[in-house]
Amino acid sequence: MVLTSLSLPRGRSLSLSAKLCGPLENRLLAALPNEEYKRILPNLEHVSFSLGKVVYESGMHLDYLYFPTNSVISLLYTMEDGTTAEMGLVGNDGVVGVALFLGGETTPNQAVVQIAGAAFRMKAEFAQGEFARNGPLQFWLLRYTQALITQISQTAVCNRLHSVEKRLCRWLLLSHDRVKSDELLMTHEFISNMLGGRRESVTVGAGRLQDAGLIHYARGHIKILNRGGLEATVCECYRIVKDELDRLLAPGNRCGFRM
Repeated sequence: MVLTSLSLPRGRSLSLSAKLCGPLENRLLAALPNEEYKRILPNLEHVSFSLGKVVYESGMHLDYLYFPTNSVISLLYTMEDGTTAEMGLVGNDGVVGVALFLGGETTPNQAVVQIAGAAFRMKAEFAQGEFARNGPLQFWLLRYTQALITQISQTAVCNRLHSVEKRLCRWLLLSHDRVKSDELLMTHEFISNMLGGRRESVTVGAGRLQDAGLIHYARGHIKILNRGGLEATVCECYRIVKDELDRLLAPGNRCGFRM
């Protein structure tokens, strides 16, 4: 379904339900000038993702760009022995499918839904045409790509140097930043796949965070009880990634592109 019914000028009030599921919940789309946003809106299609859904497989041709709103998608690498590790995550801060507009068309990683929710997708042909216009969308896509590269690089450093407990804190905070709820539906097995660690290690790390009163975990649900405590416990990797994202996607940057 193409959501032309949401084509209101920015600044106009929308119903609460529309605000919760609309394209402007994505930071990249919200950063576009009003006229650009209205022009591309008919080319955004609403999609819903269930937990664990594969958005694209390794080596698959990318047919769409995806702009998550309240879903979170993990970019995973799977080794020959079947073990996996997360290289980055994408939520309402960005876009899934950067290889499409960078010219690669395929990528060796897999994209899997980490937190169920919604997104808006844009067909590859239209996205590539918009990127070639050298306009606002290209500007914000490139800024986000730099932020994603920072996140991927910092994730590699964090996974090599920091404990599972600190890595879990980083992962929970990055996920929490991208959703509107303190409750996350997630099993230890799924988290261990994201962090590239053993399930037992994640269980121990989660238990320590729960004993400290920072989270509550039961039956696949994680509830964040004390975000400030998580921020005090997490390694510097979380702040580096967040600060770089906020710097690159700051609204004041929007005048930096050239039409």
